[in-house]
Amino acid sequence: MKYTIQNHKDTRSGFGDGLVDAARENDRIVGLCADLTGSLKMNAFADAFPERFFQTGISEANMIGMAAGLTIGGFIPFTGTFANFSTGRVYDQIRQSVAYSGKNVKICASHAGLSLGEDGATHQILEDIGMMRMLPGMTVIVPCDYNQTKAAVKAIAAFEGPVYLRFGRPKVPNFTPAETPFEIGKAIRMIEGSDVSIIATGHLVWKALEAAENLLKENIKAEVIDITTIKPLDEEALLKSLNKTRCAVTAEEHQANGGLGDAVAQLLATRFPLPLEMVAVMDVFGESGTPDELMEKYGLGSSNIVRAAKQVIKRKNT
Repeated sequence: MKYTIQNHKDTRSGFGDGLVDAARENDRIVGLCADLTGSLKMNAFADAFPERFFQTGISEANMIGMAAGLTIGGFIPFTGTFANFSTGRVYDQIRQSVAYSGKNVKICASHAGLSLGEDGATHQILEDIGMMRMLPGMTVIVPCDYNQTKAAVKAIAAFEGPVYLRFGRPKVPNFTPAETPFEIGKAIRMIEGSDVSIIATGHLVWKALEAAENLLKENIKAEVIDITTIKPLDEEALLKSLNKTRCAVTAEEHQANGGLGDAVAQLLATRFPLPLEMVAVMDVFGESGTPDELMEKYGLGSSNIVRAAKQVIKRKNT
């Protein structure tokens, strides 16, 4: 495998560390958090820049409204809370106060997906990518590890416009090069292959790399693409890969409805019809359990990606 695990770190720590670095370079960056400073790893920012940190309490809607107002004064607000509260609880405020008026707010959402674990279905939002990518003008970013999350924070700080940044709670493999710049809207080809394109995002990128290694043992050459930005989707990079492999598997820690799989399916339907399989949560809510148990139960492991790859290759060849 081309990529190796440097260590295991949570992506929320990448957010926290990236925010401090970005704030050192730009004094217009401010942070707002809805009573979850420790969980969002915003402690270091609050300690380093107390005059630029606002603890809003359990008042997520007000936090979004405050952030929108701060942009009028030229500030770059980063809001922080769990993904469920960052989207589902405050969707109206995001739509009206941020997206509709194109405010330069960075909505940063931790504890996304099933891998939140024992907190259960009420906190494991699996619909947020779909909700946010439907908003006109909203950029949607889902980094895959600590290093990429840290780099993404710096990139969105320099980007003008509303952004949804999604990351997670558990420690996961940290494998991307530390100093690689993050390019918004650009996919990354992780492994070159010719038989199937595995298009993954977030925590499932490492699972896709594992799947490609296992497929190679059976002489199946998978091309793995890391979709760091779900909106805007890097259509040309995907079409270039699909023109070669002629079939695809998408992999994401999200509902099949509305997420990366839907975005790729839309691309295929309108530009290049080809067989597609989706590794995702299939129209059900989550439950309490350890992250590993839940990822396995809901079919988000590397073995599920292997199985989907074999199925879509069969469809291609019939």
